[in-house]
Order: sequence, then C-alpha cells, then structure tokens
Amino acid sequence: MIRVMIVDDHPTLVWGLQQLINTQEPRMQVVATAHEADQALSLAQRHRPDLVLLDLDLDGRSGLDILPVLSSQQDCLVLVLTGERKTQVLDQAVQLGARGVLRKDARGETVIKAIDKVYSGEVWLDRASMARMLGGRRGASNPEQLRQATLTQRERKIIQTILAGHGAGNKLLATRLFISEHTLRNHLSSIYHKLGVANRLELYVYALKHRLGDPDPITGDLFA
Repeated sequence: MIRVMIVDDHPTLVWGLQQLINTQEPRMQVVATAHEADQALSLAQRHRPDLVLLDLDLDGRSGLDILPVLSSQQDCLVLVLTGERKTQVLDQAVQLGARGVLRKDARGETVIKAIDKVYSGEVWLDRASMARMLGGRRGASNPEQLRQATLTQRERKIIQTILAGHGAGNKLLATRLFISEHTLRNHLSSIYHKLGVANRLELYVYALKHRLGDPDPITGDLFA
C-alpha cells in the first residue's frame, strides 16, 4: 500500500485527488491532506507518508520552503503537483529533493502512473527538464555554490541573523526574525539539510568559512 499525503491550498482539487487515489487505485491510500506549510510538516511527521503530492503555491508561501524537510524524512518521496511554468522554479524543486514534477492539468491516469513510478524509485520529469538538470550538473564547478543557491531568501536572513548573534537562543532569534520558534526550527532543519550540517554550531562555522555574511561582490547586498 502506497501511503499518500496531499498538500495543496485548493480544497476542491484536494478532494478530487483524494477521490481519484482512494477509489481508482487499490494499492494507494490518502492518509492525510494539508492546506498550508506548517500543517503539512506536522501531519507528515505524524502520518509518515510514503509519498507527498506537493503544490508549490501554498496560500502565498512557497512549497519550496518545506520541500527539503519533507524529502529528508525517512523514506518520504516528494512529487510536485503544480501550475507553475517557470523552468527555474521547477528545476529548483528537483534540486531540493523532489523526485518528479507533475502539472495540475495532468489526467487522472497520469497522476496515478507518476505516483507509482516515483514510489518504485524512478523520476517523473519531461525530457526538457531532465536535459536541463543533467546539463547543469555537468557544468557545475563548485558544489558548495550549488548548495547555497538552494537557500530561500528567508533562510539566508536566518543565517545572517545567526552570524550577527551567535550564541543567542532560538527564542531570541525568532523574536528578531518576527517568526515563531516552531517556524524557526522548521527553517533550520531545511538549512541543515541543504548545507549538509548537523546543528547550529556547524552552521555557524560553515557560514563563517564560506563568508555567507559578506556583501555580494556584484550587487553589494548582504547574503540575506
């Protein structure tokens, strides 16, 4: 049984997908549905789905923010289901751990097939996307720059704040960032996963080593 979780802020679409999966494919079952990012992370931790169908636009917040956290959970696969057409956004989703990208206007049988293929260990990408990803990897010369390029604007701001107040607890950092401690912990988990560090201390050392707080040599902006 493939245990599926649906994350989308359109209730009608969620209902339709739930009906499709639960009634058309006996080997699959929707175990949870979520309409916003924090709820998705909480339910994923509780239900431990095998695969998450993830929209990239969650009521104004990007699904890219939580994708690395979802994909880093044990045995959890992420299949992006989106109306997004910008290739750079779709490519970034794959770089952050998505095992495939599926358009929202895909036919029902295509959705079922994509879930089955991804669960079986394959990727679900069109030829153009696969060519871009393979071409990007061949041309990559600095793995650390690739890691850092996956950080969101909010995650970069968090790193800058940690550099400025090393030793401050999560509560103080959250206050300075105007977010909750729970949200901060989720962002930190995502940052750790992207940069390959295990905790705040390793992140601080990494950020210092790679000069993440320095102004950008082209724009003059801080890495934030």
